[in-house]
Amino acid sequence: MERTLANFVRALRMADVRVSTAETLDAFRAAEMVGWADRQRFKDALGAVLSKSADEHAAFDACFDQFFHFDDFESGANRPATDKTDDEPLDAANGAPPAASDAAAPGEGESESQGGGGSNNREDSDGSESAESGVNQPTPTQHAPQPISAPASPLGRMLMADDRTALSMAISRAARANQLENIKVFTQQGLYTRRILDDLGRAELIDEIGTLESAGAAPDRRLAGELRGRYDRLRAQIRDHVESQFLLHADAQGERLREDMLRSARLANVSRRNDPLMRRAIERMARQLVAAHSRKRRVTKRGRLDVPRMIRRNMRHDANMIELAWQSKRIDKPKVFAICDVSGSVALYARFMLMFLYSLGDVLPQVRAFAFCSDLAEVTDLFKQHDLDEAIRRTLAEHGQGSSDYGHALADFERLALADIDRRTTVLILGDARNNEANPRTDLLRKIYDRSRRVIWLNPEPKVSWDTGDSVMGRYRAHCHQTNECGSLVQLERVVSDLLRSVR
Repeated sequence: MERTLANFVRALRMADVRVSTAETLDAFRAAEMVGWADRQRFKDALGAVLSKSADEHAAFDACFDQFFHFDDFESGANRPATDKTDDEPLDAANGAPPAASDAAAPGEGESESQGGGGSNNREDSDGSESAESGVNQPTPTQHAPQPISAPASPLGRMLMADDRTALSMAISRAARANQLENIKVFTQQGLYTRRILDDLGRAELIDEIGTLESAGAAPDRRLAGELRGRYDRLRAQIRDHVESQFLLHADAQGERLREDMLRSARLANVSRRNDPLMRRAIERMARQLVAAHSRKRRVTKRGRLDVPRMIRRNMRHDANMIELAWQSKRIDKPKVFAICDVSGSVALYARFMLMFLYSLGDVLPQVRAFAFCSDLAEVTDLFKQHDLDEAIRRTLAEHGQGSSDYGHALADFERLALADIDRRTTVLILGDARNNEANPRTDLLRKIYDRSRRVIWLNPEPKVSWDTGDSVMGRYRAHCHQTNECGSLVQLERVVSDLLRSVR
């Protein structure tokens, strides 16, 4: 039970339903209280403790229905399932669902028929076969069944017995043994199908079928044909089950793998069709940074004594040191000025940096954004008046035309915002420092350096490209506290994390 529920919680997390350790323990207690027999009651109990919003509740419903989906692993025609036991949903969730067992499979030689208050054998004295529809009179066209051999391999006996419960339990155990829930990519579906069949005894069954097919006796050849047909149906049903488990466990995981790949990829190589994934990756990174850096620091009774404050506090006690005062650090939320080159060569990088910075509103509440190609303008109000995507679109459309002139942009920044910079201000400059042979005005960057807490230059080009062609990165680098290559989301996250960590 515990493993099944733990796997379900894991599937929920893959579906972006946030489930904490405490909520997982609550789910175990809820399952223990309501039991596993009533599906709807069990679902309602888990939903009450695991889903916390409308979106999460919708994701929970879809995940529950897919995780506890009961396939019918039967060899023959569909038959009505009997009542399930309390433990059967566990086996269904981990590999194969439970199914009702039947009395006998076609070709085994016995079957029950009712009529006249008695029971008749399948073969009577003259070789006729009794019907199963409640009419006991044999028709003239009925013929005696052909004799068939008995299977020797374990899987063959299970298939011919048509015991769906035993077969489902065996499939469940094989799926758990091969950790089907760890499937990641669609190309592994055939591998897991083969592994489950191997655990069930595929090799012995194939050998037996080959031996029977080459035998001279007709009953052996009939058994071979029957086994091959039932094995083919079993293989197709296991393949369908593996595919459903892939869609449950690996679809979200595959998306997470793609997100991880996009985080490490150079932003210039990311196509627009991946924008939704990039947006989700940025939001996830921002949530992690907010959680790491927005906690309030508590004053604890340890560290260094704050003597002046302790003396003032104990003046009411005639200067007797009764109440102690401890030094504590206060985390000041930084003011961030983001200066972004939005010319064609780096517009994509500016787009993602602005998206990232404005996703950190809880820990970076004072972000002022400036955009330029040649003329620099403040675009902070655009982000206050419009949603993030629209503000970025307008910024690129209004200020992204022309070639870069960093010297002219620094002059505009001096006029617009230099007076507002103080020792709490961090200035982030995003650009490739390709100045198109214009005056770089490094003196203006030096003024910003002297007034601010930190000046961080983020260059999306690889370091081997700095100071090549019309790049003046080396001249600007001398007037920055920090310069970083920033061509991917991972590198951008590292810079912002260091920025937040260093502010105390």
